[in-house]
Amino acid sequence: MLPLKDLNPTRRVPVVTYGLIAVNVAVFLWEQSLSASELQELFLRLAVVPAQVVQNPLALDTLLDFLRSMFFHGGWAHLLGNMLYLWLFGDNLEDRMGIPLFLFGYFLTGFIASTAQILVDPTSSIPMIGASGAIAGVLGGYLILFPGVKVRGIILLGLFVRIMEWPAWIVLGMWFVLQLFSGAVSIGVETGGSGGVAFFAHIGGFIAGLVLTWIFMKFVPQPPSENRRDVLYERASRYRY
Repeated sequence: MLPLKDLNPTRRVPVVTYGLIAVNVAVFLWEQSLSASELQELFLRLAVVPAQVVQNPLALDTLLDFLRSMFFHGGWAHLLGNMLYLWLFGDNLEDRMGIPLFLFGYFLTGFIASTAQILVDPTSSIPMIGASGAIAGVLGGYLILFPGVKVRGIILLGLFVRIMEWPAWIVLGMWFVLQLFSGAVSIGVETGGSGGVAFFAHIGGFIAGLVLTWIFMKFVPQPPSENRRDVLYERASRYRY
């Protein structure tokens, strides 16, 4: 299923979500001005390379690599897929959690996601790039806060295309199961240095998003009036009021 819209209105403009999308797009457009060799050198120098990280994990440059890697993308499909999911699910998470907590959680889950992939493949010399790990954390947080909200998307049935609505827990649950399956299949597969999908970054980011959102919302509860409005918004999205 390719999600197109979640039926879950927000109460305020998601400035951080839009800002993250704008920065990611701007960085990618800048990447397009570089030659292939310049781009490869850029990724090797400024992105997370597992084999380099394990040699000097506490260096300042290493920590900065984790941050910078979240804004690099390897192609239009990589960028647009990530930004679609951030646009669909990030706004509600930002709306519920607030800007500081959402931004902190976004980067923390991105860091955890990259760490998970490094633990699985610490000798890899292939740069890890993309916001996928952090966005997987957004999906995990969304599942905790809005499991019953309907998500509208496209499903391909042979030659036919259907628009369907499913609860978020089904859509995101299927996404996570796909990452688990793909990650298991990818273990031991050689990419010949050409790169691949960091499935364990997705898995690690998603689990981190689940856990961190549960912790954040436990210790930083919303005011009663906000909780009441959240319930009304979620009901309205379910019944299309």
